[in-house]
Order: sequence, then structure tokens, then C-alpha cells
Amino acid sequence: MLQPKHTLVVSCLIRNDQEEILLVRHHIRGWEIPQGRVEEREALIYALSREVLEETGVTICSSRPVAIWSKVSDPAAVIFCFTARYSAGEPTPSAETPEVEWCPAELVLQRITHPVNRDRIKALLEHEGPVQLRSYATGPYRVLS
Repeated sequence: MLQPKHTLVVSCLIRNDQEEILLVRHHIRGWEIPQGRVEEREALIYALSREVLEETGVTICSSRPVAIWSKVSDPAAVIFCFTARYSAGEPTPSAETPEVEWCPAELVLQRITHPVNRDRIKALLEHEGPVQLRSYATGPYRVLS
């Protein structure tokens, strides 16, 4: 069987009615927005809702694509970044995300320490206009476009 050349990932910046942003703490990468792999033959929008629910215990609505990041170093990945509104549910930790919490928007970038996730979230927070296309590589980490 042929192996995929890259992994598809979805991530989501979720705001509630107070304009706070939902963050999860990953065991290795620290604080970030919910994200995860798209399963084979799974629609992106379904993968987004599934990953958010699995990692946070909440449901979302009004999701829209904002940016697509291409990781061009190994292992290659394409990350589809969305924004969405909180719909329902109580933030609940999972095996992947031992902490889940709402964070004031002005403090989000102070919480994110992983450089890839920091740049990705910064782009989502500052987004205006059409979908952004970005690329990066690791080893060392650098944004290419």
C-alpha cells in the first residue's frame, strides 16, 4: 500500500460570546488551539468538528477557513486553519489535552510557547480578507512565505 506524501491537519481558533479564545494544553507542545489529523475519506469540516469535540468537549458553529499552512519539511503536512464560534458544551480535558480553558484574546500569544503554533495563531488573530497561504519548514523552524 502506498503511504501518503503528507498529512492533512485541521486547527481552529474558537471564540465565545466574551471574545475569549479556547486553548488546550498538549503534553509536548504546550498551550495551543484545538487541532488534529483528518482521517482518510473524512470531510474537512467534519474533521474540524470532531477534533474540537474530542479535544475540548465543546461544539462549534459558523466555522470558516482562514489560512492554509504547508509544512514542506518531513513529515510533510497541510494544515487547514479555521475560525469558529463556540456553540455548546463545557470545556473538558481529554487524554491528548489535560487542560482546556478560555483565555482572554489579549493574553493568548503570551500563553503560546511553541513557535509554529505561535505564528499560526498570530496569523489567525490578525486575519482580515481572503484565505492566507503560508509555508514553513522545521530543523530549524522558519516561515518561508
